[in-house]
Amino acid sequence: MAQCFFILVTTTIAHVPRKPQPKTPAKSQPKVPAIIVFGDSSVDSGNNNAIPTILKANFPPYGRDFPGGRPTGRFSNGRIPPDFISEAFGLKPIVPAYLDPEYNISDFATGVCFASAGTGYDVATSNVLKVIPLWKELEYFKDYKKRLRALLGDQKANYIITEALYVMSIGTNDHLENYYLNPLMQARYSIDQYQDVLVGTAENFLRELYNQGVRKFSLGGIPPMGCLPLERSTNIIRLRGDTCVEKYNMVSMSFNAKISSLVPKLNKELPGFRLVYANVYDLFWEYIHSPADYGFENTGRACCATGRFEMSLLCNQLNPLTCADANKFVFWDSFHPSERTNKLISETLLKTQLKQFF
Repeated sequence: MAQCFFILVTTTIAHVPRKPQPKTPAKSQPKVPAIIVFGDSSVDSGNNNAIPTILKANFPPYGRDFPGGRPTGRFSNGRIPPDFISEAFGLKPIVPAYLDPEYNISDFATGVCFASAGTGYDVATSNVLKVIPLWKELEYFKDYKKRLRALLGDQKANYIITEALYVMSIGTNDHLENYYLNPLMQARYSIDQYQDVLVGTAENFLRELYNQGVRKFSLGGIPPMGCLPLERSTNIIRLRGDTCVEKYNMVSMSFNAKISSLVPKLNKELPGFRLVYANVYDLFWEYIHSPADYGFENTGRACCATGRFEMSLLCNQLNPLTCADANKFVFWDSFHPSERTNKLISETLLKTQLKQFF
């Protein structure tokens, strides 16, 4: 979400009111009492709508394939992974944003999202576009616990907190929107050192959540960053427009190896903690390099606008080039996957890493 592109926008896009959320069909007893989400735009269901940042997605064509066809603040044409995961576990088909005024603590009892588009493990990352830092997501969670106890009583609230499945996806912005755009950061740390700082922050965050009663947690890795349409389009050393930037893919793999090492460590050191690693890198790699196997036709260009560098305000209804069928695209905008990609990722994770929580 490189900030240099946002200054090009002069058109003001109004927020479009939403229709009521779809009703959840009758199902058997849920496998977990709630889905609780931390992270960035890959899992933000609309918290950025409520804060003074330019990084929003609450206008068309975002949400055009969401139930009701309305934008919600999700950086997608439709639903995002926590929505699909929630539905698969027998809960609501969407996970609402904590700062969304349309919902209250009763709605949040079965699922809530604290994620904020543009944020990262590093507080400096959230400062780039003035979004919610990870420490603030934690504060919102603590506030949520108090409100949940006031609503349901200690026993039931504690049950929800302990038995809920927690999902976190974060880390891409730390690299692409902070480290590689900040010469001072690069002078202070090598990329290897900076990743160690990020992983240390992640470990502290997970330990604090454990102290808050969290026991079931899915920790997401980051995608092959060099294959994002934005990075393909803006990297001047690329050989072709459809060529992934190998440097950034290597950085992604390095970070994923470091962050996934927390899984055996914390599962051993924290009694009762069930931490799993969600390997999204390999899934994206498969979709991008074997698209026909998954029904995709476009991998290097996104659906919205020209598909090269547009996201947030640059991905808007005024651009006539947006594709007719987002299901044929791995990416919806230059940084975020399409709803179909989100669905495929979720289905695979539910059959693999998340299977133990059913």
